[in-house]
Amino acid sequence: MSAPARQRTTGDWVLCAPMRMEAAALRRAGPGPAGTVLHTGAGRRRSERAAGLPGVGGAGALAVAGVGGGLDETLRPGDVVVATEVRAAPGAGDPRPATIVLPAAAMLADALRRQGLTVRTGPVVSAERLVRGAARERLAATGALAVDLESAWLLAGHAERPLACVRVVADTGALVQPSTLGQLRTALAALPAVAAGLEEWAAATTVRRVVLAAPRSFCAGVERAILVVERALELHGPPVYVRKQIVHNTHVVADLSRRGAIFVDDVEEIPPGAVTVFSAHGVSPAVRSSADTRQLATIDATCPLVTKVHSEARRFADHDHTILLIGHAGHEETDGVIGEAPDRIRLVQDVRDAEQVQVDDPLRVSYLVQTTLAVDDLTDIVAVLRSRFPDLVAPPSDDICYATTNRQSAVSEVARECDAMIVVGSANSSNSLRLVEVAERAGTPAYLVDGAGGIDLRWLAGARTVGVSAGASAPPVLVDEVVGALSGLGARTVREHTAVHEDVRFTLPKEVRQ
Repeated sequence: MSAPARQRTTGDWVLCAPMRMEAAALRRAGPGPAGTVLHTGAGRRRSERAAGLPGVGGAGALAVAGVGGGLDETLRPGDVVVATEVRAAPGAGDPRPATIVLPAAAMLADALRRQGLTVRTGPVVSAERLVRGAARERLAATGALAVDLESAWLLAGHAERPLACVRVVADTGALVQPSTLGQLRTALAALPAVAAGLEEWAAATTVRRVVLAAPRSFCAGVERAILVVERALELHGPPVYVRKQIVHNTHVVADLSRRGAIFVDDVEEIPPGAVTVFSAHGVSPAVRSSADTRQLATIDATCPLVTKVHSEARRFADHDHTILLIGHAGHEETDGVIGEAPDRIRLVQDVRDAEQVQVDDPLRVSYLVQTTLAVDDLTDIVAVLRSRFPDLVAPPSDDICYATTNRQSAVSEVARECDAMIVVGSANSSNSLRLVEVAERAGTPAYLVDGAGGIDLRWLAGARTVGVSAGASAPPVLVDEVVGALSGLGARTVREHTAVHEDVRFTLPKEVRQ
């Protein structure tokens, strides 16, 4: 069954422009036929009146765009601030609107950068009058990036719909004065590009449902590897050296780096005697020998399922087999396994390799598999190998790990009911890339992102149901951020689809047990 036909229509939306000059600039580039630029008037009173108009209240999505004052000293005229939240300035009168959170800000900011704009994301604060001097410094101290006179009151009361707020910095002193007319022209000149980016945002505000594929995110091997580094830091203090990335995820590596882990490509870069962790992907005997030569205090965080493949490689080699390792060239896992018997192992990456690979003795051939390979790819490759080598010996148990299989199964099931699939994971994560391929085989467009900020709004234009999964090395918090971002596009229903329950746990290496 293929994915349902995507509805390409954009929900009706209104783009509020407080000043006439702002409205005129925004109309030069949009919005399209489903949107309206509405001149709402400057200041709180006019904004509150405009917010109550039927055309605003009945819109499918609501955005505010215009110029504003920059509160951060690094902002320059023409820079764009996409609000992550909008709030009223202290002392702006009661009752004042609560903080309005805008979870789709990172995606909108990315769309505006594609328009060639310099963009920051952060809070925008609305004041009742022009802000100067010490009052402006007090607002800057709250963390707000920009100040305006309208956004908080235009957006108040509309939290049930997709919202956006974009302000182009006109000055970094008072809000707008005669002396800043040149800077105002610079800011107004950016508004047509802002309107074009908001068009992309509005086209994606058709999202209504999110389906979470389960299981997803960390597997037992990844949790174990990360915990090994954390425990090593606790027991020995920083620095702790890690050969290669402990797992293939930029967020995990960055977090551990901040805590004192140092990641290197080769043990030769590590000072003699230093505490050293081998990554979850495993290492070759040559690496272990080099570490011993340097008298490194090694802790092996290799996933036990990868260790199993190493053991099988040694056993097959001891029986004089030619070993066909099905996997991807250059991946740390395959490099480590090949190192167990480099003269006996041949790498087979695809069906073409399977058709052409040569062996020493057709009666003594076995195969092993990279643990993160796609199940469908393996089936096709093994079929070709068996046709060429009828005596081909399989590993005693599946090499593709349980987590890879389970996540692929869940994605395959979820993708069939979705208009688009978002997979959270880093670009060098093999198992995450395989999830994208699985979704595409199910007939659903699928995209790999490192986090919510990596979602291209154009992928979601007209989509109503979006599936979400994550590779085994991606932190669960990143999935939460993606779901939050999709809620900012209109998703109100989040449902979990569970293919299988996981309860696997691995024991820590003795060096870090407590």
